[in-house]
Amino acid sequence: MTTYAFPFTSQLPGEPAPEFDLLRTRQPVARVRLPTGDEAWLVTGYEDNRVVLSDVRFSRALTTRPDAPRLQPIPSDPSALVSMDPPDHTRLRRLVQPAFGNRRVAALRPVIERKVEDLIDDLAEEGPPADLVSRLAGPLPIAVICELLGVPARDRNKISGWVGVMLSLTRFPPPQVAGARAELKDYLASLVAAKRDEPADDLLSELIAARDSGGRLSEEELVMMGTTVLAGGFLSTASEIALSFLCLFRHPDQLALLVKCPELLDAAVDELLRYNALTTGGGLLRIATEDVELGGVRIRAGEAVLPAISAANRDPGVFPDAHRFDVTRAENPHLTFGLGLHYCLGARLARSELELALAVTLRKLPRLGPAVPVDRLPVQDGQLIRGLAELPVTW
Repeated sequence: MTTYAFPFTSQLPGEPAPEFDLLRTRQPVARVRLPTGDEAWLVTGYEDNRVVLSDVRFSRALTTRPDAPRLQPIPSDPSALVSMDPPDHTRLRRLVQPAFGNRRVAALRPVIERKVEDLIDDLAEEGPPADLVSRLAGPLPIAVICELLGVPARDRNKISGWVGVMLSLTRFPPPQVAGARAELKDYLASLVAAKRDEPADDLLSELIAARDSGGRLSEEELVMMGTTVLAGGFLSTASEIALSFLCLFRHPDQLALLVKCPELLDAAVDELLRYNALTTGGGLLRIATEDVELGGVRIRAGEAVLPAISAANRDPGVFPDAHRFDVTRAENPHLTFGLGLHYCLGARLARSELELALAVTLRKLPRLGPAVPVDRLPVQDGQLIRGLAELPVTW
């Protein structure tokens, strides 16, 4: 059986690599060699991805073992929510889930909308051209997640720097990745100490109270929860916002339709989430706890499995004319936020930020368009999340 080098090279930002289509057709469960030199099974079909994402026989906790196969330069932290299996995962998720529930996100929507309006007003006042990444897509999500968690605004830039290094595949050496994670954890440990003395109305203060009053999480879990929320809470959303505008620029007929018919925004958001290949391929690496038959292949206990969500979201067996971007697409069961136990905790919040970034920007700047040829924008290789370094726009 052929072993393919992974990750594959995307030809354009936001587009999945062509190898995904070939493998989904010819070898839907394929052997790949990861940047670390470890090997894994890459899963490209929609239904097989659903199995990997939801079946308890595919463990996240086993990926934290020192000798476990891994995708990124350093092992996963065992105290991180995303690196846990039940019952520990269930215990911690119950603590933090209300902060990302419908009520809290609904209360945040006016805050998010005002922030987008302020950012776009500032951008419009200075006049075109402008960089939509540094002026909107980047500042919005980090401001929101820091406000939710209780992180001072003055610290946003250094947090952004740490997270960018932490989510590296090959761009930074392992010691630098480990150092960034350690620095972020040290910073949050100091912030926890400060908030113990002066609690506030924020998620970190709530978690401290849960720790100190009932011992429902350890001190390490408390610090790592803050790290996880920051690491997952803004870079992926920032990249999704930038790639969504880029996708609309590449499909001007769909952009014009959305400007003319803003009631299509809900469907457009789902289609953008489905269509954009945000990462190198998809979900979190898992380890099989026992032998499992998947896609005609026997996966042995202890072997790694990587769900390729970007490939699953373009499966023509589920999405008719899957490579066509269509803001009117009705049925759209994409897997962008995952499935099962590890369904993205911040899915509602990320969706609200993307929706409001689009709605406010297109309302205020209905003639928004690219200031450079969009096909010349480079793919961000070497990173787990493939966003955009910049997106020059005019209006």
